Amino acid sequence: MPKRKSPKKRVSKTTTEPRAAIYIRVSTQYQTDRASLPVQREELINYAKYALNINSYEIFEDAGFSAKNTDRPAYQQMIARVRNGEFTHVLVWKIDRISRNLLDFTAMYQELKNLGVTFISKNEQFDTSTAIGEAMLRIILVFAELERKMTSERVSAVMVSRASKGDWNGGKIPYGYDYDKDTGEFSINEDEAKVINLIYDLYESEKSLTVVAKYLNDHGYRARSGKPWNPTTTRKMLVSPFYAGVYRYNYRCEADGGSHTPSYVRDEDEWVVIEDHHPAIVDKARQKRVEVILQANQRSQSNGTTSYNRKDVHIFAGLLRCGVCGSGMTASTDRERDGGWAPSKYGCTRRRRFNDCNNKFVSDITIGPFAMNYIANIIRAGNSFGKSTSIETLQKKLLRGDTFKDVVGIERPGLEELYNHLQSGAGGLEYKSAALTAAEASSITDERDVLLSEKRRLERALARLKSLYLYSDEGMSETDYVISRNDLMASLDSVTERLDVVENSITEHLTLSDEEFMAKASYFLVAQKLNEKRYIDYEKFIKKIDSRILKDFINSVVQNFCIKNGRVVSILFKNGIEHRFLYSDAEQ
Repeated sequence: MPKRKSPKKRVSKTTTEPRAAIYIRVSTQYQTDRASLPVQREELINYAKYALNINSYEIFEDAGFSAKNTDRPAYQQMIARVRNGEFTHVLVWKIDRISRNLLDFTAMYQELKNLGVTFISKNEQFDTSTAIGEAMLRIILVFAELERKMTSERVSAVMVSRASKGDWNGGKIPYGYDYDKDTGEFSINEDEAKVINLIYDLYESEKSLTVVAKYLNDHGYRARSGKPWNPTTTRKMLVSPFYAGVYRYNYRCEADGGSHTPSYVRDEDEWVVIEDHHPAIVDKARQKRVEVILQANQRSQSNGTTSYNRKDVHIFAGLLRCGVCGSGMTASTDRERDGGWAPSKYGCTRRRRFNDCNNKFVSDITIGPFAMNYIANIIRAGNSFGKSTSIETLQKKLLRGDTFKDVVGIERPGLEELYNHLQSGAGGLEYKSAALTAAEASSITDERDVLLSEKRRLERALARLKSLYLYSDEGMSETDYVISRNDLMASLDSVTERLDVVENSITEHLTLSDEEFMAKASYFLVAQKLNEKRYIDYEKFIKKIDSRILKDFINSVVQNFCIKNGRVVSILFKNGIEHRFLYSDAEQ
């Protein structure tokens, strides 16, 4: 068996002449503007020339970077070139210029030794070629890191102390609230608070974050940033204790930009929790109910089961709009009928919460037959549409059946729009696919890369800001630190929120092939069944088909139903066509 050759030791490309990599760093812009960098540069060059007899050197300079980690551009460039064998020495002003982190420095120093590169600190005068010199180097570095950590702990203690007194430590102002910097107090933003309550209403009735986000987006609601809602952002509204009037601080230890400090939730005894800190938008009992639903859904998903109970699926939830005040309508389960069917009941959210809307409740018993028979009539009218078909004939076909005996007509604009639509050769209803094109998918991926880069940049900026506060010779006031930190945290929150949206979109479409197939299958399955009979008995129909399939079908073709006094007064379809119905009596 041939003897294995030992790996060759990497040697410097320049073996005949020593060459030094001179590394200089300052951690504040103030120092950069004064004399620190020029002084370090001049003295290290002279030291290389006259003390070490090294005339070949190159300067690597990081201005305004902390030494708590090695995420510095000039440092990384220098190390890459050291690995390439371009230098025999690394020369620094003091060892804390290159690193204050023991793990980072130890890894770097061991690598330099393996490469045969000498490390020299001018001011400490360490001879690292001896055991005692190397030991002293490590001791000094231990105390340098200890100083950093102790100062960091003092800063954290100040922030915790402020929070314990109820002072706001900054960051993004929670949606639903306004903040007065002069008084340091929060007040409820009434318009945004209505959206918060709507989120809770929808989630308690639907038990689905996806349905809630879809409803908000379909009805024109937007987050404060103007971006669409997604399951992640809606979940934050449901679990944040802030909406119950509770200020919680020191809950999570965030990564500070170093390579050894991942984010994690702290032990509960470390939290700062201030009850009744500000006005509550939702009560604690309601938030607890929602938390139970969220946990149940999470358990069912982790077990590989569906996150809903079939008998609790509300077919038209998220699609109904109050015809009196314009609010959404939330669902609940009505009493059980003969045969075990318990239809859904829908009521205006303003009537339920404030009792200031007189719109009647409506149930699946009314909406179901109307919706399914009207959609079936559209499908059949589209299949039989010909050049000789008149608008009057089309209206008769759409209102065929006893379900529409009280409807005397359809408002002309919507009817004409459907007529022109069919005349152009298009179908009466179009299935709206959620599939992404290759270009759209590529665009989303590119945006994610940009957001990840920006997030890392902001995290580094936060780390550097904290270092400036800790180590600046002139010092940074607590007020300046908090203001700067708040600005960076707000930017970071915005980037993180958008990143959540993008990553949710990517995750959703990674499995889109299966989901898309099922969605299309659901559409054609229901459409075929609707086309089979001239009249749809809704109660029998709902017992023969999975409620979720029917719900998906309705959501794929209808934008919303407008309900007034127990009647469907209009239907807005996904293709943009709206049909408004005229009834035989005067009450609309």
